[in-house]
Amino acid sequence: LRCGLSDAHLGLLLLCLGMGSIVAMPVAGLLTGRFGCRWVIAIATLAVCCTLPVLASSAFPPLLAVTLIIFGASVGSIDCAVNVQAIIVERACQTTMMSGFHGLFSVGGLLGAIGVSGLLSLGLSPTHASFAGVALLIMVGSLTIPGLLTERKSVDDGPIFVLPHGIILVIGIMCFITFLAEGAALDWSAVFLATVRHVDMRYTGLGYAAFAAMMTFGRLLGDRVVRHFSGRIIIAGGSLLACLGMLLVATVPVWQITFTGYALVGAGCANVVPVLYSSVGRQTFMPEHLAVSAITTLGYSGILAGPAALGFVSQTVSLPFALGSVGVLLAAVAMMGMALPFALTKET
Repeated sequence: LRCGLSDAHLGLLLLCLGMGSIVAMPVAGLLTGRFGCRWVIAIATLAVCCTLPVLASSAFPPLLAVTLIIFGASVGSIDCAVNVQAIIVERACQTTMMSGFHGLFSVGGLLGAIGVSGLLSLGLSPTHASFAGVALLIMVGSLTIPGLLTERKSVDDGPIFVLPHGIILVIGIMCFITFLAEGAALDWSAVFLATVRHVDMRYTGLGYAAFAAMMTFGRLLGDRVVRHFSGRIIIAGGSLLACLGMLLVATVPVWQITFTGYALVGAGCANVVPVLYSSVGRQTFMPEHLAVSAITTLGYSGILAGPAALGFVSQTVSLPFALGSVGVLLAAVAMMGMALPFALTKET
């Protein structure tokens, strides 16, 4: 509203956000290996703090585009570096912690949305609300970043960038599909409930709420689950549960079942990606900092480009068919999970 943009122009601006993230992730992997996680996270966090107020206040589209690219690159760099840090912490503690880390990521997203909405409801402007977020980031960063573990890799004589191959490519494809399911719930659940299930517009957001709540709950309990079951079982069982949920969404014309289906998708997908990230710390096919950047790039391609592909399929065939296709892909993730080497999916 502030910029007076059309839907097409808004879509192009959001594309800048995704472009920044996708381009930065491989670079962040290289920098993490060379300088350690601490410096990458610190500099990227500082960049986020600098760009947030601009995004909240500017009405000049070219400036917004450049700022969104920087913001996306910063967030993508943080996503890559914190996952490398999580692998290092798991290895140092010799216990599974990845699901809890990803669960706190989900909690942070929820609390951030609630917090900003609360500040705006109290009468603060978007600019003032962004400065409150910046202040919180600086405070939390100053307390936590100095304590991050630094584990540099000897990369001076190694390749700057390595295309994912072998088992890393398989893990990346599995992350892509799982993130695609998340993107389908985020971007298409409200549209599906309104146009196909004819749910009142006031309640269409409950589909994603059911998905997000079950995913957050599942991740917060995930480390306990991972300690009792092998990664293969968690990947296969979770993917099949998510497959069942997506097929219920696509095929059963009852809105209550649709909500249940989205909840099953969230519960099923909850610990698939954390287990896959943990497996990267146990493989020897690629340096882990490059492997993490590769699977993070592939994974986020699923959540960024996947929903657009679903829109194309929906336009060509139907939206239920597009969502059902995601269910079939999740079944493929289950089969690939069972084919992973046991050493990559067992608890350390």
